[in-house]
This record gives sequence, C-alpha cells and structure tokens, in this order.
Amino acid sequence: MSTMNYWDAINARYALLNHTLMDVNLDRRKRSVLQRELSQLTIILDKKKDIDRLEGALSDVRTQLSTEQDKELKELFELEIEDLSGQSDIAVKSLDELMIAPDEHENRSVFLEIRAGTGGQEAALFASNLMTMYTNYALKHHWKVSTESESFTDLGGYREVVIHIKGNGVFGHLKYESGVHRVQRVPTTETSGRVHTSTATVAVLPEAEEVDVDIKPADLRIDVYRASGAGGQHVNTTDSAVRITHIPTGV
Repeated sequence: MSTMNYWDAINARYALLNHTLMDVNLDRRKRSVLQRELSQLTIILDKKKDIDRLEGALSDVRTQLSTEQDKELKELFELEIEDLSGQSDIAVKSLDELMIAPDEHENRSVFLEIRAGTGGQEAALFASNLMTMYTNYALKHHWKVSTESESFTDLGGYREVVIHIKGNGVFGHLKYESGVHRVQRVPTTETSGRVHTSTATVAVLPEAEEVDVDIKPADLRIDVYRASGAGGQHVNTTDSAVRITHIPTGV
C-alpha cells in the first residue's frame, strides 16, 4: 500500500467511525470501543497535519533562501530552516510512536492502590504524600478522581488507600508506577534528626470493561446434595448444597 493510499484509508476509517457513532441505537459497549479508536485516530491525524504544516513552511523558506541575495536575510532563513527542521523531526518521531499498536489496556481508567510498607508511621505519611502526588497529577490532566476506600493512621497517614482515576489514556500514563516506592528523609516523627528509610507499594490496575457472557442452559450440569444420617425433620428434604458445572470448560 502506498503512503497516499495509507492515509486515505486512515481518513476513510475516521469518517466511518464518526458516521457510525451518530447511530443512537448503537450498543453501549461497542460505542465505547469505537470512541476509543476514534480518539486515537484523531490524535494521529492531528499530528500528521502538524507535520504537513511544518513541511510546507520548510519548503517556503527554502525557496526564499534560494533566491535571496542579502547576507543577513539568508542567515535568518537558515536559522528558521534549522528551527523548523527540529520541530519536524520531533513531530515525525512522535507520529511514529503513535502508529505503534498500543497496549489493549492503554486507554482505560484505573484503580490505583497505595499501601504503607516498612517504616511505621513515616511509611504511612509517605503513602499520603504519594496519594497527593497522584491526585494532583490526575487533576492536572483533567481526569476525574474518586476515593474507593481508605484507612488512616493516628498521624493522618494512610495505611492503605484505593482511588479510581477516570479518563482517556490513564493506564498508559500510570502503568509504570506499579511497584515499591522508597524515600529516605528525616521524618516529622523523628526527634534526633536521623534519616529513616520508608517504603510504600503502588498497584495500578486497568478498569475492567463490561462484557457479554452467553451461557447456554444445555452446557450446565446441576448437582444437588442432601445431608445424610440422623438429624432434624428437614434433614432429608432440604437441598443443603448445589454444584453447577459448566460442561465445555469444566468450571
């Protein structure tokens, strides 16, 4: 496929997605998938427009340079060409990165969990610092943040806290934050000025998407059990256990 045909295909797909999303009867789950694809294509096409604009400007300046006789103006044109070339190189590299197939979870919202590790009260205060940092980072990117659960210490630190960060591309931004974080500092709880090492663990989990599950009744085997031996009046008439087996998978 030629470069021209490739971008024609991208634009055609972009137009098709816009048209499809106008259907008010579109399945909610399918709409969510198509909206994410449209968002990714919008970013790619905007970057391509930036590159075309920079290449057009470069062509104009080079044409002016080729016919200019004034030494000072030629130097200005050469500086402008250098600047535009640098911008173009950065834009092309950025487009190359965008064209790489993303992680399937890249654009999902996340549940972010922070737990205090070794270090006692200071570790809990460090966990609180991390909570503040991630919250501010999320708000700076205009994502929505809500607290799912939290457990405080006496000094206001976190034993553990779970927050939901909702927005496009959140997991792609935060997925590498998972792991053990460490800080070395003089705690506010330390009276003799000694440096302490404290840790906190961070887990970043992509939000699960709703899926449709089709289980056929014919694929289920249902076994019921009743108690045996001596007992009350209902011991042999009441089902005391039920086991349902999905025959194709054995679950």
